[in-house]
Amino acid sequence: MSLVGKVVIVTGASSGIGAAIAEAFAKSGARVALIGRNETNLKATEAACKAANSNAELLLITADVTVDAERIINETVQKFGQLDVLVNNAGILAYGNILDISVEQFDSILNTNLRAVFLLTKFAAPHLVKTQGNIVNVSSVAGLRSFPNTSVYCTSKAALDQFTRCIALDLAPKQVRVNAVNPGVITTEIFTRSGMSAEEYAAFLQQGKESHALGRVGAPKEVADAVIFLAADTASFITGATLPIDGGKHAMCPR
Repeated sequence: MSLVGKVVIVTGASSGIGAAIAEAFAKSGARVALIGRNETNLKATEAACKAANSNAELLLITADVTVDAERIINETVQKFGQLDVLVNNAGILAYGNILDISVEQFDSILNTNLRAVFLLTKFAAPHLVKTQGNIVNVSSVAGLRSFPNTSVYCTSKAALDQFTRCIALDLAPKQVRVNAVNPGVITTEIFTRSGMSAEEYAAFLQQGKESHALGRVGAPKEVADAVIFLAADTASFITGATLPIDGGKHAMCPR
């Protein structure tokens, strides 16, 4: 496989989509740096990666992407000697109407979902040029469509999509590809961490049967499979793309 021996950074690897992405890369034979703030959860992801591939070479970096971007890149390159793929997955979600949300929410979400991606990309780019590697950003259907009471999150993901396209053009002359995946509702902890109660989350998943054309919400592995595709040579002629992994949600309109 084209990913065997490649060095991959996955941010937000301690849970949800990021953990699934890290496991998929490990299974594919890549050497993976797992980045997250929760060391205990990172170790759980490490165990899953080892279960997928007992020979997997892994590096755990407990870090906050908003302040540790340069350290993340440097420690990975120091450990493995190169960098082939950067997966910008770490992100946060919060809700609120413009009449109620605070400036602090805006700053926090943009800092994590956009500014940290900018920093990681900036520090990673010279290494990716050397390997003619690539970047996969984990965006959201919220970057493609508008939803009420989610304005800051939607804005951060729309900006991430445009950043993806612009950096794809910046780096194309160096043969570095840059793409994004745009998941719909995926069964992860991000919704309960954003403040949903267990009952609200259950109702939200039930609603997903109607808001996604395929009649269900998605699983983390389905996003991970798409990330693997974009990172591998199978996508060698794809750059600047935003790929919905959303069961058709982006194509739907309310009746």
